[in-house]
Amino acid sequence: MPERAACGLQMDFSFTPEQEAIRAAIEKLCARFDDDYWLRKDRDGGFPHDFHRAFVDDGWLGICIPTEYGGGGLGLTEAAVMMQAVAQSGAGLSGASALHMNIFGLNPVITFGNAEQKQRMLPPLLAGKDKACFAVTEPDAGLDTLKLKTRAVREGDRYLLSGQKIWISTAQVANKMLILARTTPLEHVKARTDGLSLFYTDLDRSRIEVREIDKMGRAAIDSNQMFIDNYPVPAADRIGDEGKGFHYILHGMNAERVLIAAEAIGLGRAALKRAANYAKERIVFDRPIGQNQAIQHPLAESWMELEAANLMVFKAASLYDRGAPCAAEANAGKYLAAEAAFKACERAIMTHGGMGYAKEYHVERYLREVMIPRLAPVSPQMILNFIAEKVLGLPKSY
Repeated sequence: MPERAACGLQMDFSFTPEQEAIRAAIEKLCARFDDDYWLRKDRDGGFPHDFHRAFVDDGWLGICIPTEYGGGGLGLTEAAVMMQAVAQSGAGLSGASALHMNIFGLNPVITFGNAEQKQRMLPPLLAGKDKACFAVTEPDAGLDTLKLKTRAVREGDRYLLSGQKIWISTAQVANKMLILARTTPLEHVKARTDGLSLFYTDLDRSRIEVREIDKMGRAAIDSNQMFIDNYPVPAADRIGDEGKGFHYILHGMNAERVLIAAEAIGLGRAALKRAANYAKERIVFDRPIGQNQAIQHPLAESWMELEAANLMVFKAASLYDRGAPCAAEANAGKYLAAEAAFKACERAIMTHGGMGYAKEYHVERYLREVMIPRLAPVSPQMILNFIAEKVLGLPKSY
């Protein structure tokens, strides 16, 4: 028996000095974009181009891109550290969503694209010349991705795309899109998971109608409906084999869950910090309200819930970076992080009392934004279904 195994299981929950340095660098960068900056963005809308450019200039958009294409060549763990620090700075989901797609969204290109595609597609993203959006969800399909109706019909050396997409973030500012479309009708495929193809191609808003959705929060990041009619896409922009696109996006789903979970925890921590600070300063009946256990206990509970979720999230990231199965951990981490962050944001408002409803204290913005990781990219109910079936071995319920 190996000597290490004889000593029992050894676990280290600390981050490496390099990972801590990443967090510190991101905190320093985000400090240039203070709470007033994000309050203005929340009121006025408009993509935070200067925030995005700051990350481009410091080389952070390429944190997960292989070094041969100008990236940092680091793993999901480092990306999660970075994105958590962004959200925790007070930028919340507005700041995180300005970067999210460009951090790990092109993983299918990295993993399944050919050499020419990688060289053509990755460097412009790192340089900030390209901004990308991810076009999968459709009005009638929802989470049932295999029922997508957007079609891509082969015509010589191009495809003609037609269909609708919804809840597509940053499509007002993106010039590229990673889009999933059906190339073989569902009734003609042998396996239901076949017949969908993935493309990374130009988003020409003069030929594709992009209609912004007026929504609850995160005004700095546009969410959209897209209407596509016979839009030509070069066959050279298809990633991997025709009909295997669903398999390619599955490869990146666990990473996406880890990143949004890390962002949720960052947002929850930002809310908790504001609540604790307010509780120490607010005097009622001649004593700080933070001296009352009715204030202390909910905040203490939220700290524990956020920290426990964080362990699951970074366990999933560690497994992913080692190439080990991590679907259960990634889904569980996303669920736990979203729920813990929601409770922390809600409690931050309640701690502030009436002032929690005022925009100048920021916590109401956090509560509106924390709904995003609860809803997307997969619902909490579907995660519970997944754990019940895949981990506990219970019959499929849908």
